[in-house]
Amino acid sequence: MAQAKNHDYHILNPSHWPLLGAIFAFIMLFGAVAWMGQGQMTVFGGIVIQGPWMFIIGFIGVLYTMFGWWADTVTENQVGDHTPVVLIGLRYGVILFIMSEVMFFFAWFWSFFKHAIFPMHPDGLSPGIDGVWPPVGIETFDPWHLPLINTLILLCSGAACTWAHHALAHEDNRKDMINGLALSVVLGVIFTIFQAYEYSHAAFGFSDSIYGANFFMATGFHGFHVVVGTIFLFICMLRAMRGHFSSNSHLGFEAAAWYWHFVDVVWLFLFAAVYVWGG
Repeated sequence: MAQAKNHDYHILNPSHWPLLGAIFAFIMLFGAVAWMGQGQMTVFGGIVIQGPWMFIIGFIGVLYTMFGWWADTVTENQVGDHTPVVLIGLRYGVILFIMSEVMFFFAWFWSFFKHAIFPMHPDGLSPGIDGVWPPVGIETFDPWHLPLINTLILLCSGAACTWAHHALAHEDNRKDMINGLALSVVLGVIFTIFQAYEYSHAAFGFSDSIYGANFFMATGFHGFHVVVGTIFLFICMLRAMRGHFSSNSHLGFEAAAWYWHFVDVVWLFLFAAVYVWGG
């Protein structure tokens, strides 16, 4: 009786995942700096780090940490540790995470609009000639061809995700949920393939101008988020197939759906600002 739980909070057991995640993240960062510098870096003791191997080791370690940590979180939910009070905190955490992502993309939009409204010379120091944007010689994409198709694909993927959420939360229909998630994942993969195809046919490069740098950073990071979101939804589909979700307990899927809709909204702003207005 002395150890009986008499509150709604979840007291976490000691975990090695935060420390392990920090170590692997540092290794990944250090390896990325060495790789993207001169291809090698000399550190303490005269050790030479060469090539992408340190970055790859750190990246694999980060993925391992994510898998193990989230697996523990799933187990906590299954044993009943995620009470209504705990779920509120988890939802706040997801909301704050998405807000941090909003500010991340806000920085790229700020950079794009700043250089579009006040164009600079390619040297980045002196004013541009006649305020031309995009810079002279940059052949932009036609927004009403592949970018528009990709927009429709991503919106349809978001609609399929909403269908899956409605099927689970309001109808407790696991079959329709799985079908909706499968469709959403397939459309997400198609979007990524089309984005890669578009990049391969770009008439400008990352280092050609400030336009190219802003374009590839904004749309490229969005593409990375699409890949991450597709993985989230795929894992939710696998969990649904194993019976992990119910109409009353599906926060993991709810968080993935929120993230996917955030990705949808960001793309709409990218399409309108970068492809249509900025082009």
